[in-house]
Amino acid sequence: MVIDRVESLGQVDEDDCTILSFIDGGYEIVQYLERAPVTLNSTSKTPVSRSTVRRMLALANIINFTALYIGLILILISLVKYSRMDKVINCFSKRPDAVARLICFPWAGGGSIHYARWGKILTSIEVYAVKLPGREARAKEPFFQSMEQIVDEVINVLLPVLKEKPFALFGHSFGAMTSFAIADTLKRVHKLEPIHIFLSGASAPYSEMRIQAPKRSDLSDEEFLQWMTRIGGTPPELLANPEVVKLFLPALKADLHVVENYRCDRPESPLLSCPVTCFDGKQDMPHDLQAWKDISSGDFTVQMLPGAHFYLKDAANEKIILDYITKYLEMAEMDYL
Repeated sequence: MVIDRVESLGQVDEDDCTILSFIDGGYEIVQYLERAPVTLNSTSKTPVSRSTVRRMLALANIINFTALYIGLILILISLVKYSRMDKVINCFSKRPDAVARLICFPWAGGGSIHYARWGKILTSIEVYAVKLPGREARAKEPFFQSMEQIVDEVINVLLPVLKEKPFALFGHSFGAMTSFAIADTLKRVHKLEPIHIFLSGASAPYSEMRIQAPKRSDLSDEEFLQWMTRIGGTPPELLANPEVVKLFLPALKADLHVVENYRCDRPESPLLSCPVTCFDGKQDMPHDLQAWKDISSGDFTVQMLPGAHFYLKDAANEKIILDYITKYLEMAEMDYL
């Protein structure tokens, strides 16, 4: 059967099975009519003519071809849906029975691997790590120029699955801004809300500290590398290698251009009702974490951990973060149900 052959390829959902069953039904009609003997007409008691059978077969073939044509189109649409998901999302471990999904957004210039591997650690949570253009498998694509482009792409891809089960958002630095922009649009436009939002290493976009921060994307490459050396997180031997710098610097500057030009007003009233947790490194430059409190009426917590801007790369800090996320998402799932 068609459905058996296609299901063997994987990524077939309930709607696809309905389509494929329809196609198989068309085949069965044709096969039955081809096997059926010429029979008596029940009213006239005369044999049905072979021309009538041929017309019936022709009609059945038309029905079957139409079903097949429509089915294939819908299957192609489904495959496009999956390919778009694979293009934008990196998920190392599919967990259909997960209590929640954690959507993670990269820091400026970052890829998806750091967060995707969390999916192998968090056994009760399915981790979706966002892949942005201009890096990893999307290296040949042009960088996004605005936060709106990022929000539009991510939401267009994720919207169907975000309705399946509870979800939370995590973002560090540039990723914290992206997480907030995504949460804002999901709530305003689609009436969807995360069960928790985890923000790390960044001031709120409307805070004075953020607004007054100097623009880094306009620095020369030399000045930019000096700044990167000061904030830490990148091995000095990589910063000293011109070939390596040539690979990661464009993506980093492009992301900083996006976030430096992202503006939003301080909310007059909370946008969300979910809990908000802010993480930060004790030795990082100061961030206005308290300003994030304005985005939600839910509980607000700040967790300060040892380290500078990329404190979350430290194994001990990472364990603390992941244990914290697991605890609160498993608790939130109980409330959600």
